[in-house]
Order: sequence, then structure tokens, then C-alpha cells
Amino acid sequence: MGLRSAPTRSAQTPGPLRRLREAYYGWWILAAAVVGMAVGNGIAFSSFGLFVEPLEAQFAWARAEVSLGFSISLGVSGLSAPLVGRLIDRFGTRPCILAGAPLTAASYLLIATTGALWQWYVFLAINAVVRGAIFYIPFQVLIARWFSRRRATAIAILGAGLWSGSVVMVPVMQVVIDAVEWDGAFIFSGMLIAVLFVPLGLFVIRDSPPADAWELQPASENRTRNPVAAGRSLTLRQAVRTPTFWIITLAMMTFFYGVVGWLVHAVPYYESVGLSTGWAAGLVSLASALAIVALLIYGRYADRIERVERPAAIFTASLAVSMLILLVSGGATWGIALFIVFFVLGFAGGPLLEPLLLTRAFGLGSFATILGAMFMLETSGLVVAPAVAGWIFDATDSYDWALVMFAISAGLSVVMFLLASRMARPLEGARPPSGSMPVIARVAGQAGARAPSYDRSEPGQSRG
Repeated sequence: MGLRSAPTRSAQTPGPLRRLREAYYGWWILAAAVVGMAVGNGIAFSSFGLFVEPLEAQFAWARAEVSLGFSISLGVSGLSAPLVGRLIDRFGTRPCILAGAPLTAASYLLIATTGALWQWYVFLAINAVVRGAIFYIPFQVLIARWFSRRRATAIAILGAGLWSGSVVMVPVMQVVIDAVEWDGAFIFSGMLIAVLFVPLGLFVIRDSPPADAWELQPASENRTRNPVAAGRSLTLRQAVRTPTFWIITLAMMTFFYGVVGWLVHAVPYYESVGLSTGWAAGLVSLASALAIVALLIYGRYADRIERVERPAAIFTASLAVSMLILLVSGGATWGIALFIVFFVLGFAGGPLLEPLLLTRAFGLGSFATILGAMFMLETSGLVVAPAVAGWIFDATDSYDWALVMFAISAGLSVVMFLLASRMARPLEGARPPSGSMPVIARVAGQAGARAPSYDRSEPGQSRG
């Protein structure tokens, strides 16, 4: 009997390149989304405070006037969110990103030409409309569609990308502003958006996974008790008729009221208590870096938690405590250090809450549309936070009452999340249409025929 040759090492263990090629394509989608979230958030939100003093110095505008521009931008973004969500549900994320990227880049070049206060407001509003097509909602929808078994983990990683925008982009934007001033920084932002988002849309982003992708196939024992896995879903019209929709909306609105208001004024606050701009930007980056770690830990356990409303109440309670610590300490070093700890514990979970609450309450069928509607309602309240905080500083030469306002808002959010935790989910009473395939399969199947062939089997399992 002849000797049988032993299998080679490459046949026994796939090499790193082969493993990359055979990996579930959703991880590549997630990687692209993380980069997009980091750059989009870092430019549009986290770095905004860096422009406050340069604009005040050049145009002699009051801080409230400059901050109102951010409020207008946020408000217009919220008003346009339902339209963005509807377009995504109808045409897909990829067409929206490919159309929105050059328009967003052009809008930043337009902002760089600002010479009057009304232009500051109008140009930021234009930017807000087109920016929605490439930022936040599109990426949340992509991750919800591409992941089921580990959706919370994937969303946490996506949220880490959101906070990493502060870690990476705030120092970068500070260097750019120092080198080419505020208008040059907006030109830089437009160029960066074009160079990054257009290639991502062309070569990486895919709207939906193959219908038989293993990540979308929940274990059989979980199908009957998991309404989302069973294909149940509500439309926007059905969702807005439920108390759960409004309670979640109020909870997220009051949560983000304090978070957004603080993030816009974090750098000016630190400067107001005697820190340099460099130290202020560094503290913002530090808080965001710690938030990335906290969020990844939250995401690891969120997949195992059926109801996330009570953990959300703990997050927001920590946010309220952080504001009170800063108020009592008066910006002392020990107070800032303790504030960062509690603030990170509170705000880190923000990106994880909304998509988990919505998908578990209303399903995936109209997720983008429902998310857009909720985003619009949320921003109708939190849009005033930056402007009110700026007005308080102009009137009192202090941020003390702004901190009180943020603490009260976080406290209201705690109450809303606790109420939501006691309510039955609307989806639990919904039934899938007779004879229809599950929603996740329908969503995936929309592009199944034209999607490239990605890994469709769980590692260690056959496709049969």
C-alpha cells in the first residue's frame, strides 16, 4: 500500500489573505462605516467648538450667534431626516452616499466663503441637508441590515467610530485651523469628504447582504421568541400610533440634549475656566477615547440583554451626575477628572441605544424611515441646546446654569427610559403576513441577485 502524502500546511490552515477573502463581507461594510462615522462626526460635530473663537474674533459675533449656526444645522438635519430615511428605504444606502458625497464636499467649500452672519446660517443649513445622505442614518441602516446575531456588537463598533471622530479629527482640525485658519479648515473638510466617501460608495458599500448570509440566520430556537427574527415589522404609520415610539423619542431627545449641548461647548467651557485651547481639545479627545472603550464593553454584553431600557436609565443618570460634579467643582482639576469619568460612562452608550431600541420595538422593514422620523422629532428639542447654552454664557459670563440645564435634561431622560422599560413592545403583538418570508430575508433578497458572492456559511458549518 502506497504512502498517502500529508496535507500541506496551506491546505490545513487557510492563510491570512484567504481568510480575509472568505470573511463575511459585513465586516468590510462595518469597517467602511466606522471610517465614515469618524470623519463625518469629527468634522460636522466634534470639531465645531474649535471654530467658535476664530469666528468671534474675525466677525465680532456673540457666542450665542455663532452657536445658533450649529443649532440651525442640527435642526435642518433633523427636518430632512425623514426624507433621507425614506430615500434609503426606497433606493438604498449606496446611491444616497454616492449622490450626497460630492454635494456635501461642495457645501463645505461654500461655508468657507462665509462673510456675514446670515451666510453662516444659510450655508450650514445647506450642508445639513446634503450631509444627511452620507452620515449617521445610512450607516446605522447598513449595519442593521448586515448583522443580526451580533447586531449590538456591530453597532457598538460603529459607535466607537462615531466617538473616534473626536479622538482623531479634533486634534487634526485644530492643527489645520492653526495653519490655514477657519476658512481653510472648511476647504480641507470638503476635500477630505470627497476623497473618502466617493471611493467608499463606489468600491466598498453594498446595500444588502445575500439572503443566505449566515450572520442573518438566527438560531432556530430563537426564531419563535424573537419577533425580528420571525419577520415581524411595523411601518412608520403603525409605529407612531404606539406610546412606545413617543416615550423612546422623548428619552433620546432629553439624553442627546445634554450630550450635544455639552459637546458643542466643551472646548469653550474648558477655555472659560483657564485651560488653553490645546488642553481643551485634548480633554475632548480623551473623553472620546475612553468612550470608545466603554462602548465596546457595552456592546459585548448588549447582545445578551433582552431589554436595554434599564441600562439606558443608568447611562443617563451618570450623565446627570457628571454635570453636577462639574458645577460643584467650578472647573477645578479634580472636578474635571471626575466629570470625565461619569460623563464617559453616561454618554458612551448613546450610539448603541437608538438602533437597538428601534429594531427590537419595530423591526427592520421600515427601520430607516422610522429612524429618520425619530431623529427629526429628537432634534426639534435638542436643537436649541447649543444656542441656549451660548446665550447663558453671554448673559452670565459663566456656564453654571447651562450645566444645571443639562443635568435636568438627563434626569428627565432617566424617567423616560424607566417608563419604557415597563411597557410591552409593539412588535410582540405583530404578526408577519401569511406565507411571507422574514423581513431580514426580504431586505437581504432585494439585492441578492446582483450582490457579489460573499461568504454565506458560518465558520465550521457546511452550506447544505
